Amino acid sequence: MVEYYFMDGKYVPAEEAVIPVRTHAFLYGTSVFEGIRAYFNKEENQLYVFRMKEHFERLTNSAKIMYMDPKYTVDEYMQITKEMLKKNEYKTDTYIRPEVYKSALKIGPGLIDNPDSILIFSFALGDYCNTEKGLNVCCSSWDRVEDNMIPPRAKISGAYANTALIITEAKKAGFDDAIVLSRNGHVAEGSAMNIFLLEGNTLVTTPTTSNILVGVTRNTVLEIAKDLGLEVQAREINRTELYIADGAFFCGTGAQIAPITKIDSRTYGNGVIPEKLKELQRYYFDIVRGKVEKYKKWCTPVYD
Repeated sequence: MVEYYFMDGKYVPAEEAVIPVRTHAFLYGTSVFEGIRAYFNKEENQLYVFRMKEHFERLTNSAKIMYMDPKYTVDEYMQITKEMLKKNEYKTDTYIRPEVYKSALKIGPGLIDNPDSILIFSFALGDYCNTEKGLNVCCSSWDRVEDNMIPPRAKISGAYANTALIITEAKKAGFDDAIVLSRNGHVAEGSAMNIFLLEGNTLVTTPTTSNILVGVTRNTVLEIAKDLGLEVQAREINRTELYIADGAFFCGTGAQIAPITKIDSRTYGNGVIPEKLKELQRYYFDIVRGKVEKYKKWCTPVYD
């Protein structure tokens, strides 16, 4: 079956979606992107794109930070993506990646006099990391880039060199992933996802000013946790708080809800995921598949 991508106004077969080797974004990392998930609901024979509107709103904001023209409105992006998914006829969980990139064929990192191009592609994707077994993570020796350096609140491709160093160091040391600190020593987030701690009946996460990507999944957790009787706080977190919490988890489009059972060789409880986090995880997976009426507004159906 031919798989289609969207590239500069046209749906093209995947093998035709190519860029010249001198493309500015390839040479300098000057592109912004989103990671979006679509979940297949077998009972309804429907593919639901989760919080697509919020993702494209964030893409537009990232483009603004990087002097880019997003070309399309949020509603137009949503319609383009829906049509692409229909063409690809997915009957499985799917990952969608829209990208706005600087497409000049020139040397020099400047962002002006440098046209913007659009690419959206998709492919079948299951779990990015293990969501059933608790993760064993470490605190990275690498700092998170700062807002006044390469702003983490924008999903800038070039900034993911920071992420690459963080996750590679962790993997080579035998860990599943890593938690990264800001230059001031406070917790920022995971290598490419946000983090929550469970402290009693409260979920604690870092604030939007802690050099984090302001996650769509993070915002989802902040809202749905209240349905389960959990309190939520967004505040600065010290490294040592990681070691004395009752539990922790990463969250993000890729990570989804991924519990952590061990940080820097310190185990939460007896290494078993707390029931409160299991309940939150089950609730989240029901929501993204369009099974919770209250939040079906977040789920865009692909098939008419």
